[in-house]
Amino acid sequence: MTTITQTDASWRDDAIVIGLVSLAHASSHFSHLLLPLMFPKFIETFGFSYSELGLLMSVFFVVSGVGQASAGFLVDRLGAKPVLYGALAFLALACLTASLAQSYAGLMLSATLFGLGNCSFHPVDFTILNQRVSLPRLGYAFSAHGLTGNLGWAVAPVFMVGISSMFDWRAAYVAAACVFLGILVLLAWNSAAIETHAVDRKVNDPLAAHSLAFLQIPVVWWCFAFFFLSTMTLAVVQTFSVSILQAMHHVSFESATLTLTAYMLCAAAGMFLGGFVASRWPVHSDRVVATCMSVAAIFMALCGSGWFGGTATMVILAATGLSIGVGGPSRDMMIKKATPKGATGRVYGMVYSGLDVGFAISPLVFGVFMDRGWYGLTLVCGAGVLLLSVLVALGVGKRTQVA
Repeated sequence: MTTITQTDASWRDDAIVIGLVSLAHASSHFSHLLLPLMFPKFIETFGFSYSELGLLMSVFFVVSGVGQASAGFLVDRLGAKPVLYGALAFLALACLTASLAQSYAGLMLSATLFGLGNCSFHPVDFTILNQRVSLPRLGYAFSAHGLTGNLGWAVAPVFMVGISSMFDWRAAYVAAACVFLGILVLLAWNSAAIETHAVDRKVNDPLAAHSLAFLQIPVVWWCFAFFFLSTMTLAVVQTFSVSILQAMHHVSFESATLTLTAYMLCAAAGMFLGGFVASRWPVHSDRVVATCMSVAAIFMALCGSGWFGGTATMVILAATGLSIGVGGPSRDMMIKKATPKGATGRVYGMVYSGLDVGFAISPLVFGVFMDRGWYGLTLVCGAGVLLLSVLVALGVGKRTQVA
């Protein structure tokens, strides 16, 4: 097989790789919202409780979190391309399963398949980018990767609600399956651009001999805690904001889902701006993160207070996404500074599993709030959890300075 080098790649070659990987990452984030967006339809069709629906998302992210570590080993053994193809096939199958669901068991099967499809994207994406993109352009690649993830979140509400309004929610899932299959065909058509080589790990590699030693480093667990807490808040917005806006302010389903899209678009715009902020103050990344998350927590608490009307609440919720987005690149810089040399892959796998754990637990906890009609309190408590992540971020900064 031809050796892949980072130095000879042209701008065009790098752009193709970045574009394909970013599209794949957008599809992963797109899949995160395909079940929660239809929660109101599931309640209308099947009469499920919010706790039951929250459990679907918990299964999704438990499967994704457990699968993420295993997917990393598969990528190393087989290369990234076949694992990526399998992931997209699982996502398409999950959509078709949801479209045919006649009971809670059918939706649970769909959630499991979504988790299996979603778990591979981070190890796959970063493997392709690190092997295929020239070193001077890796920063742009990582920025595009994060930005398109938010765009995937933003597109999902418009897509699913648009199709379900024209036809029904089952047709929306069939259309989503076609999207994943279309991306799979596009990647297969450009397969040479995402080709990677399997890792040849030597038996006497000292890192392999002590592969779990990084777990003894306290700051790694602080980073895990930050992702866990901040993601619990994001899960509240993704899973329940549409239902909360409908219940508290009697806005239409379409308006509520468009607000979620606005939140994601603002987060994407914030991430773009946050790249300049992170470059300007790289040493104080923890403080930037703490400031942005604090502002977002205040906005989110205001949304839950009931002090404002529907339109103002929707605007403030979108502004919450902007604030969180600005802190995104500084968050990644904070994690990078906390990562010991020679353990990047393992540390990032561990830290990102905190994201999956947060997504898994949050719907269970706040689903109980929603079943009791505590809609405003759900947002206020989500804001409180985000404030806890501020303290953790400052703790990460303190420990990396000591290190």
